[in-house]
Amino acid sequence: MTPGLRGARILVTRPTAQAQRLCGLIESAGGQAVRFPVLEIVAEALAEPSLQLAAASDWLIFTSTNAVDFAIAAFGGKMPGLHRPRIAAVGEATAGALRAAGWRVDCVPASDFSSEGLLAEAPLQAVAEQRCVIVRGVGGREKLAEALRARGADVAYLEVYRRVRPATDTTELIAALAAGRLSATTMTSLEALENLLVMLDETSVAALRALPLVVVSERIGAAATELGFSSVAVCRQPADAAILETLTTILNGENSGGSN
Repeated sequence: MTPGLRGARILVTRPTAQAQRLCGLIESAGGQAVRFPVLEIVAEALAEPSLQLAAASDWLIFTSTNAVDFAIAAFGGKMPGLHRPRIAAVGEATAGALRAAGWRVDCVPASDFSSEGLLAEAPLQAVAEQRCVIVRGVGGREKLAEALRARGADVAYLEVYRRVRPATDTTELIAALAAGRLSATTMTSLEALENLLVMLDETSVAALRALPLVVVSERIGAAATELGFSSVAVCRQPADAAILETLTTILNGENSGGSN
């Protein structure tokens, strides 16, 4: 059995609305969740032609649970149009959010919950002359669209939300870093990591880089290493339970976890 967190103080950087489950898991495992959101998610105004484009597509491809939540709000909770697009989800959490809203999911990766995993699925390898609408936030990755276009698809975006850096008071976090009261940091996007570094002073950034950092993809891990983080662990999948598993493994193996 994996040991608990034994009082370790874990920095959770997710947006407030999405942090509760991970914080609950950390606390149930005997840790302390230190909430410090470094992203705020806000709705993007959509023009009616954008919604009509989505309704006329062959595929709607959702890249995150945020994409699901904001798209469903934009569509008024109903599947758009009389012609039902097929629906793909980049991961199981995204698929679960769609199913919870009553939308059938036609394609989701079996295990690799990423754009690469989705592209490996058979239905998305035969998309020549099909219209694929990628539902995402403003400024997401281009890999999915590029690969689908290379397979002959007509690809468009429906950008239903945007991420902004919140005006958060950093006083308590800077004090905690200075006093060595944090045991590890969790990070679920590269943009969040970049925001956090901008929000802190140079001394605090140095202290942050020395902490174990748990990330949800190899891409974020590689970027974090380039940014000077000395101990980066990549979860086996981008799920809250996997983040907790990785935290307990690295803290019990490398660090007993402070509780000051």
